[in-house]
Parts: sequence; C-alpha cells; structure tokens
Amino acid sequence: MNEAHALPSLDALVEGVRAGNRAMLARAITLVESRKAEHRARAEDLLQRLLPFTGTAMRVGITGVPGVGKSTTIDTLGTHLTAQGHRVAVLAVDPSSSRSGGSILGDKTRMARLSMDARAFIRPSPAAGTLGGVAARTRETLLICEAAGFDIVLVETVGVGQSETAVADMTDTFLVLMLPGAGDELQGIKKGIIELADIVAVNKADGENAVRARAAAAEYRAALHVLGGREAHWSVPVLTYSGLTGAGIDDLWQQVALHRSRAQAAGSFEAKRSAQQVKWMWTLFDERLRARLRADAALRAELARIEAEVGTGRLSPALGAGRIALQLGL
Repeated sequence: MNEAHALPSLDALVEGVRAGNRAMLARAITLVESRKAEHRARAEDLLQRLLPFTGTAMRVGITGVPGVGKSTTIDTLGTHLTAQGHRVAVLAVDPSSSRSGGSILGDKTRMARLSMDARAFIRPSPAAGTLGGVAARTRETLLICEAAGFDIVLVETVGVGQSETAVADMTDTFLVLMLPGAGDELQGIKKGIIELADIVAVNKADGENAVRARAAAAEYRAALHVLGGREAHWSVPVLTYSGLTGAGIDDLWQQVALHRSRAQAAGSFEAKRSAQQVKWMWTLFDERLRARLRADAALRAELARIEAEVGTGRLSPALGAGRIALQLGL
C-alpha cells in the first residue's frame, strides 16, 4: 500500500467523515490512534477541523460487574435506538486488552444484530497499554463519530478500576448495570462506582429472575438513599430491565433522555462538558510529557538511575521528582 493511499489528504478525510463514509471514518480513527509523531500532528489538525461539527450527540457511559450482560444490553439498546431513526456508535475503553489478549467488547458476536446494522458503528479500544492513552484515543474517536453524524455514542468500560472514572469523565450520563440477587451483590458494590452512577439498572429481570431483580432494585435504592445524590437536580433512579427480551429498555432510555434534559435545564450540562474538555487537555499534556521521557535515550538512562536511587532509599521521592523536572527543563 503506498503512502498516498494509506493517508488520504486532510480535505478528503474531513469530507469523507462529514459524509458518513465508513472507509474514511475508519481511516480517520486509525490516524488519531497512531502513536507516530507525524500522524499525531495530522490527527490534531483533523480534530480541529472537525470540532465545529461535534458536541451534539448524547454521550452515554456504560459499566457493570462481569457477567452482567453489557454486550447484550448494548446490542438490544442499540438496535432499539436505530429502529427509532438514531445513528449509534459504540466505543470501548479497555486498558487491559493489550495485556490479557482477550476479546474486546465481548466479541462482536455478542452484538450480532447491532454489528450488522447499517445505522450503527462499533469500534474497540486501541491496545495503548495505559488508561490515559486509551481514554484519550477514545475521546478523539467519539468526536470523529459525532462529526460523522452519529447522534448517540455509547462508551463501554471493559476494564476495571479507574476505567470507570475515565468513561464517566467523557460522557453525559453514566449507566451502571447490576445483577439480580441483591443480598450478596450489595456487599460487593464499589462505592466509588455507585457514586459515579446517574442511573442504576438491574439486568436479567425476566423469567424466574424477575422477582429477584425487583428485590435487588429495592436494595440498591435504599443504598443510594443513604449515599445521597451528587447532583441537586437529579435523584439516581434504579430500574429493572431485560437485555435478553428487551423488556424495560425503552424506560431505561427515557431516563437517559430525562437526565440530559434536567441537566440542560439546571445549567449544569454545558458546565460539565466544559470541565471535561479542560481535564482532557491536561490528560493529553501529561501523556506528552511521558512520551518525551520515553523518546529520549539519554533521559531514559537518567530516569533509570533516579528510579534505582529512589527504590533503594538513597534518594527521596520528592528529590527524585525534582531531578526529573530538571531533566525536562522545568
């Protein structure tokens, strides 16, 4: 493949993305995922040119404990939304993918209907190795999808730990999926994740599980009442639904839409997005600093010496950090 074919002009990329051309959309995303310095410069130009066409989509983060049925839920919710005329993009934040080698997004076969839907687009996270890198690329992909005309972007957190915070920091509404059988699961709730939740939904509320799901929802409501809400204009609802049958999916989406409209009415919607943009900038800045440290052989050698001294106790972490700053001219 020659360079001209591999890298279309910026004009062609912008025009192709705006037209919803899937080939150009894929190439634009590949460009922003690249770690090559020359590609990063082109990616920044591309994003700047697409920026006026972004910001209108509904951005929804989705997380849940293993086995909760995230992929099934996204498949059902996504097809429900495309049937209503929406265009849906599904993105993933999976910092563990490069280490585990596991399938991302639970394999597209778990989203059999959505992956075949002409009004949907599914993109796994890049194997960037660090949460900051993966999250930054996912944010950029989100903007490209918005510029391509996708009016709903679902961002799934596949990894664990800080990936939930990363997804909450790039979306408008954060949906936490739970399992029926609240007794044991309630003990295992991560308080931090629940505090991020804008909506809690108990999946698998079908068949014999329906009663257990309703009981679990009641327990979660009680727990959330104790924790209290983080937004004055919003009390976190707890719903039950079935990703398998689709029962309750419409009610679930209505709560997402209501959360957005309440935030807009309260004046917090734009403020939240503005804060997310600034935080994103600092994340990218931190990433560039680390990239510079990795790129310079002399700096890497000096860092190894500093790390060795700090690790053996000959140098305090504070002084070590100061030496690194001096190496960067700070």
